Amino acid sequence: MSAERVLYHHTLDSPIGRLLLLGDQDALYGVHFQAGPRPTRPRKDWVEDARPFREAARQLKAYFDGRLKTFDLPLAPQGTEFQMQVWRALQTIPYGRTWSYGEIARRLGRPEASRAVGAANGQNPIPVIIPCHRVIGADGSLTGFGGGLPIKRRLLTLEGALPPAEQQSKLF
Repeated sequence: MSAERVLYHHTLDSPIGRLLLLGDQDALYGVHFQAGPRPTRPRKDWVEDARPFREAARQLKAYFDGRLKTFDLPLAPQGTEFQMQVWRALQTIPYGRTWSYGEIARRLGRPEASRAVGAANGQNPIPVIIPCHRVIGADGSLTGFGGGLPIKRRLLTLEGALPPAEQQSKLF
């Protein structure tokens, strides 16, 4: 990010709570959950403006309405080269499917790196759009998620991808 680049923010209401969108005129840099113990607060140098996020808001609404399966937005996540590799891999997980951390590590050609994949997954700055919620434990269990496991469960349920063990455990 250039020091001269203007960063914009906009808070969007969604079925999983308020989301703070961050970006510039060209790309989305972040999606931040506003519920929970550590909501992101806009910095003083960020400009509140919904206009740069019109398309992101439209696509998020369509996703939550079940009408969109693949996002097509300019994204500019900031991270290490390994994090960027993991985040690109996350974007290849098909809608309605889940992969384990180990599966992503194998697909990256680093089968021993499942914990590193988990750490990179947890640092994903653009959740939902870069679908880190589609990553589950090797045993099919839901594992950590920045928005909390209830939101992860809702997103996977929306996509019809909630693992069978999770479906059974939440019936009663």
